[in-house]
Amino acid sequence: MPPRSWLFVPGDSEKKLSKAPETGAHAIIVDLEDAVAPAAKAAAREVARGWLEARRAADPGHAGTRQARWLRINAIDTGLWRNDLAAIMAGAPDGIVLPKTEGPDQVRLVSAELDALEQRHGLAPGSTRLLPLVSETAGAALTIPAYVGQSLPRLAGLTWGAEDLSAVLGATRKRDAAGRWTDTFRFVRAQTLLAAHALEVWPVDTLHADFRDEAGLRTAAETARADGFAGMLAIHPAQVPVINAAFAPTDAELAHARAIVDAFAANPGAGTLQIDGRMIDQPHLKQARQLLGIA
Repeated sequence: MPPRSWLFVPGDSEKKLSKAPETGAHAIIVDLEDAVAPAAKAAAREVARGWLEARRAADPGHAGTRQARWLRINAIDTGLWRNDLAAIMAGAPDGIVLPKTEGPDQVRLVSAELDALEQRHGLAPGSTRLLPLVSETAGAALTIPAYVGQSLPRLAGLTWGAEDLSAVLGATRKRDAAGRWTDTFRFVRAQTLLAAHALEVWPVDTLHADFRDEAGLRTAAETARADGFAGMLAIHPAQVPVINAAFAPTDAELAHARAIVDAFAANPGAGTLQIDGRMIDQPHLKQARQLLGIA
């Protein structure tokens, strides 16, 4: 199952990183980008690698059965990203978050660097996955459809961010008076969701910036799940349980999914069946299997 909650933790804070395993987040993103001041980048790399190595020793299990360990590097145009990767790959992160990604070519560029670093550190080829932030500049947002149909073996998912894009656009609002995304941000969000599903990778919704607004976060997370996102970014540990709960299937949903799977198992030649007065067909079966994690 994909991670439901993706928690950013500053890469230069040993204290916050030490508490990260206790947050309940399904994936920790050690942040070397926005959360770290320029003068602290080098020190943050050392802290991040030390944390990754310690967690690898303490919990060496597969990423699908433990808290996943990811790292957000600096953007390609900063010139810092290669130093980030060179410093931290000894810690064997499960994946790399790519900020301000301007199209598939940048994903390929980082992939090629990872090919060499995995070999150098004795890591399985292709084991380091990639999650690009595809919307943080206007140019990046316009490349989202370009990912579809591309061969990007390391691609684990797509996610997007509203804060950087808002700054680039000079936008004075991101949501309307009713709390809904305005047109530009709704368009970017929809493109991210559609492209991820077309690629059959994880669609991860953006963060809810006000970590004190629990009701707003709950609404955003529940809406994200209802729209088809697999998880959501978080910037504070208090957001994690709300996100995890919102993306968890209810008992009623699981029971209905099992009923669909069982009905088709009992009628293997059927294209359409009736359950509880509703017509159920193959798309419903696929959705039920996905919900149960047996797709």
